[in-house]
Parts: sequence; structure tokens; C-alpha cells
Amino acid sequence: MKIRLSISDTIKQTCPEFTAGLVCAQVKNSLYNESLWKEIEEEITQIRQEYPLETINKRETILATRKVYKNLGKDPNRYRPSAEALCRRLTKGMELYHISTLVDLINLVSIRTGYSIGGFDAGKIEGDFLTLGVGKENELFHAIGRGILNIENLPVYRDATGPIGTPTSDEERTKLSPDTTQILIIINGYSGENGVENAIKLTTDLLTRYAYACDIETDYVRTY
Repeated sequence: MKIRLSISDTIKQTCPEFTAGLVCAQVKNSLYNESLWKEIEEEITQIRQEYPLETINKRETILATRKVYKNLGKDPNRYRPSAEALCRRLTKGMELYHISTLVDLINLVSIRTGYSIGGFDAGKIEGDFLTLGVGKENELFHAIGRGILNIENLPVYRDATGPIGTPTSDEERTKLSPDTTQILIIINGYSGENGVENAIKLTTDLLTRYAYACDIETDYVRTY
């Protein structure tokens, strides 16, 4: 694994069972993949059948992320974890946007598992070391498609330059693009290790089938 991750004491104390699943790979992105979208549409149908709107935030993986937000002093109803926001969108009858194959397959893993997942262009990350900490007051964060996001009291990944991702949104600076050739995916397991392994396997499978992934490396980073 070319990029290492450390977890701050604040996160360790707030979520002693936290497990991050990391996937790094060489990839080829595309704007759209028809076969992938058939899988996504099948999953959308399943989500709508299985989860009424009022039950979305009670999925184990989503509920655990919301709990961490509350414990850090952030309102999860105002700053929803991305997996919750995606699933709520679907249960309301709205569709997912077509972004790119890499983003779309991450969204598929997220709605299937309930994990909020960071997807980064590894070539844009400064340094080879990330730290998971907590957002500070007035810390500048340009959320993808949202503008400035108040990340104070949110869990946040930082590289040598500054913040690059939270469970609510990733940062414009390291976002995936059609030119991305190396990807770093982080699965945020605030509910613990159980389930993260399956999410990693699903992620690597989708990357292999739809993004021509090679040189795949996986790792776990735990608070314990």
C-alpha cells in the first residue's frame, strides 16, 4: 500500500471499533459503463423494496456513522453521511447521477453496504501519508459539487496539504476525473470490522470488471 493512514486519538476515543478498509489500484476510468449501470439499477430496485425512507438511518453502518457525528458535535440530519444521502435519494424515487465509472461503482458499493466511502485520485494526494482526525473551525474545504462545506467536528482525512475527505463529501482537490489512473478508496467502517472485508472484495471486483484495475493493494487500519 503506497499511501499509509494513521488515526488520531480523538477518533480512537470517539469510535474505538473504527476500521478503515483501503483499496489502491491502477485503473482506467470512463464516462459510462452500460453493464455497471445494469447492476446499479438492480441495486436501486432492491434498496427501494427493502428500505422505506424512515428506516434508512437505522441501517447498522449508517447508524454508526451518525452516532460518531453526534458524539463529535455534528448534526447528522444537517450534514448527512454520503451513504445515507444516496439511499434517501433513491427511496424518494430520485435517480443517481451518471458521473464516471469510478464514481458510479463507488456509489454502488456505498448503497449496497451503507458505508460512506472516500474515492480519491491518488496522484493528487500530497505525500504518502494520511491522517484521520476531526475538522477544525473555519478549515477550508471545497466539497465536490457543493461549494464550501463546514467540516468543523466532522471526521476528516488530511494529506500533507490539508483536508481531502469526510464521510459527507470529498474535496475538489483530490477528486476523481476521466484522467485518473491511480485510485485510493477508503471504506469508513464506523460500525467496526464486520462487513468491511466484504465491502473491500466487492470494490476490488467492480474495479477489475469495469475499470481494468491492476496492481490492486488492500489494507485495514483499525483503532485497536
